[in-house]
Amino acid sequence: MCSPSATLTVWAGSWLAGNSAPDDVLEALHAWASRHTIAAGDPVTGGRSDLPWSSRGAAAGSGVMPLLKVIREAMSAPQAQLRLVLPVPGDVRGLPVGTEFAADAIEAEEGLLIGAPGAEGTGLIPLWADDDTLQWTIYTVTVPPAAGPDLSLGEAEYTMREAVRDAADALMKLHTTSIGAADSDPRELIEAELAGYARHDYPESIPLRAKRILDTADHVAAILTVAQREPASAPTSASAIGAQENLLRPLWDAIRAARLVAVHAAARG
Repeated sequence: MCSPSATLTVWAGSWLAGNSAPDDVLEALHAWASRHTIAAGDPVTGGRSDLPWSSRGAAAGSGVMPLLKVIREAMSAPQAQLRLVLPVPGDVRGLPVGTEFAADAIEAEEGLLIGAPGAEGTGLIPLWADDDTLQWTIYTVTVPPAAGPDLSLGEAEYTMREAVRDAADALMKLHTTSIGAADSDPRELIEAELAGYARHDYPESIPLRAKRILDTADHVAAILTVAQREPASAPTSASAIGAQENLLRPLWDAIRAARLVAVHAAARG
């Protein structure tokens, strides 16, 4: 799984559909951090709840169960839905414009919107308080309409199959292996990246095609991470940096789009 928000979206959807128990959600989140806390991310949320307002530096509340209570209450509205967001600078589709949630989600590059489009709902963003603690910050937001129709699962799966080849080509362009230097073998580096993703399980109820898409997206992401982190040589000019970004950005965009499609399909059951 690519992020705590994706894990929560998939497992909360399975739980709400009656396919998983609360303890299953708890176990899935604990694969990210041994301790989870919750806090209000804006004064409106802080004023409506007993949660501490995180910007005031107050101690956050503890436990995943209160988080599940927040999700269940937000999903009680007619037409409510769980929606993962994976924004990056330059692509903020799906975010409620001009809100604290949007600003914090861009910084975190992830988040979760819960509620009916066009109505007041709830936003969640995980923030690392320390190496062992993940704080889930809760926001009151107006849930925007979907940015546009998702790809179909078939389209997303085809895109990811193509992306594996394109990512391998990018790796060859950006990375060379020194003979005899085992620690720089790109295959080993990719396997190490994949091992991090593999720590996170999926619910048994996840559609098989959605699982294949997520697994392939993780594979492509692992290749790109190695390509970026271990290039043959660092770009030495603005044009070289731009060329590297232009080579990799479309692949990262494709990964995000495919992950959103697969996670939303899994959350719907």
